[in-house]
Formats: sequence, C-alpha cells, structure tokens
Amino acid sequence: MICDSHFHVFGPDGRYPYADDLRYEPPQAPLSHYLLEAQGLGVDHYVFVQPSAYGRDNACMLDAMRELGAAKCRGIVDIDENASDGALERLHAAGVRGVRVNVNPIKAPEPGFSNSMLPRIQRLDARCAQRGWMLDFLTPGWLTRELLSTFEKLKCAYTIAHMGMFLAKEGAAQPGFRDFVAFCKQNANCWVKLTGAYRISTAPGFADATPLAQALVEALPDRLIWGSDYPHLSFGHVHTDELFALLKTWAPQESVRRKILADNPARLFGF
Repeated sequence: MICDSHFHVFGPDGRYPYADDLRYEPPQAPLSHYLLEAQGLGVDHYVFVQPSAYGRDNACMLDAMRELGAAKCRGIVDIDENASDGALERLHAAGVRGVRVNVNPIKAPEPGFSNSMLPRIQRLDARCAQRGWMLDFLTPGWLTRELLSTFEKLKCAYTIAHMGMFLAKEGAAQPGFRDFVAFCKQNANCWVKLTGAYRISTAPGFADATPLAQALVEALPDRLIWGSDYPHLSFGHVHTDELFALLKTWAPQESVRRKILADNPARLFGF
C-alpha cells in the first residue's frame, strides 16, 4: 500500500484559472500522466497537495480526487482561514484532510517574518484541530527554524515539506537543521516529508541530501512520509523513479521503508 504523500496535478490552460503571482510556468500535468509514473512504482494511495499556481482555487485538485475516488486519496487544500464551516464540511466529504501554509521556498531571510503568519496559522490550527485535519507547511529553512516555537504550540498534527528546506550543502550539522531534527524528535504532532531532495541539493545524484535524510530517518522513523513532488515544476530534468530509488540509500532497512511508504501515511491520513 505505497502512498505518494505529496504531488500536484495541473489541468488544461483556460479550464482552471491561475493565480496572479505565479512562481513558475505551470506545466501540463493531468492526473492521467501522473498515474503512469505512480503506478509504475507501485503507488496506489495518493495525497494531492494544492500547488501555488492555483492560489486558493482548489477545483483542479478536487476534480482529480473525484476521478480517483475517496477510498484511496486525500487532499491538502489552500483556503482562507475564515472560510465558512459549510465549505470545510464539503471539502471534508471530498476527502480533504488538511490546509497548506505555503511560503515561497526561495524567499530571502527576513527576521521576524513568522510573526506576520501567526494570525492565519492560529486560526487554521483551531479549525483543523476541531475536524481532525492537519496543517502542511512549505517554508524556506530559515523560516522553518523561526517557526519551531509556533509549531510547538499547535493543537493539530502538521507536516513539514522537503525536509524543512534546509540547504543540503550546509550539511546535517548546520545549526538550523540540527535544531529542527531535535525538535521533530520530541514533538509527536510533527511529521516530516522526505520530498524535494532536488530543491535543497546541489550535488550530482542529490548526494548531499543523504546525510539530512538519514538524520531524519534515525530520529523519527515513525513520523516520516514520502512524496514524489510530481511534476517537479521548475526542475524538469528530475524523474520520479530516481527520487523513489533514493529511499534505499536513506533507509536501507526494508521495515523502515515500509513505515515511510505505507504504515506512516496510513496512520496520518486515515487510509
């Protein structure tokens, strides 16, 4: 029961409107294209994540979720923190189980920026906790570190994408990543996504990301999940199968890989 816990789909131009502040040129990546890759890896459970290109219009993702069926898929949406209870109930019925908090991963350091995020995070945390939903964070490494004290107070479960987005070239001993691993190990609501190695790496074969991934595997094997981050957006040279193969290096024990790929996401997402 392998689960891809983080990927995106994109529909035809014109059918689903894009947000005004695009970070990248949206690709053509319909569900059918994704499934060809996923099924080749044995993936049969799916967690859709709303891409920034669609802003808070989740229609493309919700249409794809309906096509797959609720038994095998879940969704992480981007919504206004003050959306109506009725809207949240409809999303829950469609298979949604979380809300994304998405900050441009290449945003330059801005000390204190996390304070501006607190009203949205706190409001979403209260509403997600009521429904058994989670929060899903994508933030650059410096901001991940700045948010640790905020994460500690959250009532709901939460996921952190791309291993916290700490630059791999700085190594697993860099202070921010060291603090991050120690924090994750001690906080049971915190789950980390082994995703986006190519986003933090500068080495051939993403080799410099291996020490970071292995540190996380050692610290919290029961709260790690894997995702392809398909369709890799600005990194068109990356292939899902090579990312999947990294797990054998990161987690040599088959029993640990089984946790990351199947057991952990089944617990977190309720499969």
